[in-house]
Amino acid sequence: MSDTFFQDPDGPGNGPNGAGQGGNQGGGAPIDTGAGGAGQPSPDQLIGLDIGGAGRGAPAGGADGAQSADAMIVDGTEAGFARDVIEASMQVPVIVDFWAPWCGPCKTLGPALESAVKAAGGKVKLVKIDIDQNPGIAQQLRIQSIPTVYAFAGGRPVDGFQGALPESQLKEFVAKLAEVADQLGGGAGGEGEGPSIEEAIEQADEAAANGDHDRAAAIYGQILEHYPNNAAVMAKLAVAYAKMGETEAAQELLDGLPDGTATKPEISGHVASAKAAIALAGKAGEAAAKIDSLKAKVAADPKDHQARFDLAEAEAATGGHEAAIDHLLDILTVNKDWNDGAARQQLLTIFEALGPTDPLVTSGRRRLSSLLFS
Repeated sequence: MSDTFFQDPDGPGNGPNGAGQGGNQGGGAPIDTGAGGAGQPSPDQLIGLDIGGAGRGAPAGGADGAQSADAMIVDGTEAGFARDVIEASMQVPVIVDFWAPWCGPCKTLGPALESAVKAAGGKVKLVKIDIDQNPGIAQQLRIQSIPTVYAFAGGRPVDGFQGALPESQLKEFVAKLAEVADQLGGGAGGEGEGPSIEEAIEQADEAAANGDHDRAAAIYGQILEHYPNNAAVMAKLAVAYAKMGETEAAQELLDGLPDGTATKPEISGHVASAKAAIALAGKAGEAAAKIDSLKAKVAADPKDHQARFDLAEAEAATGGHEAAIDHLLDILTVNKDWNDGAARQQLLTIFEALGPTDPLVTSGRRRLSSLLFS
């Protein structure tokens, strides 16, 4: 996701009851709405929210489903959010712009965002939501600063930012979403113009291999809208979710795999990778709290294998896979059989979570083999 997504503003802003109309006109910093609450929701917190309005009215753009670039920019409402955003994003990426008439930065961002969406030629949809007219949805999504922009694809949030971005970054943001539409033949051009499902899977696989799990998840998710029983794609999406920290969504996909598919050779590796990533992610909260003290213990006594092992677990759980691999190999260098082979087993768990094509796995396995068979 973009670095600015869901972050708190750098400082206090002016809400609707603050400095008055047109405040902060020239700046791009987000303005505090004064809504309070527990901060911006994470993507997994948005998934499954009862936004309301599902299935009400006709789909945007008419019965034939083909829409012009202008028709891809609409004013959204609370009642139509599920239809115009969640359901529509199954076919084409949807950008949601939360704004208000009194917000200065919104007046800069709005026209620039509309221009970028029009330039995308119908491959991306823009839904503009005035939080003064639709306070319920702003409160439910805990919108505390505006402008706030969410991007949805495959029925879930995949990216976003706060404040008014420079034009170049805004074009890049929209272009990235347009790529998702291209990969699934979405957008105003209708069906038959995009690549085959095999090509879409290849592009999603490439994104996953490059560590862009948000993009990979968006593509896999849209593929499943067309092929809901594709077990291989379900397993790959579970891996992407797990690596994004969305462990509940990942586990639901694994639990929903069609009977007998999890053990198939072409699927079992992805299932094992997802399970390993879920196991590591489940320890992240506890690991983050103790990682500094474990580093201090290892520094004070490098021969304390238990402390080094615990540090490796903590590093792996918080994304420090390279450091974790190094610590475990250090243990194996001194004692291959320490704690009934616990270091080797943990190392294999990390390898499974990362996947066989990860460069860290390739080098780590080579180093492990050298130790075990030297």
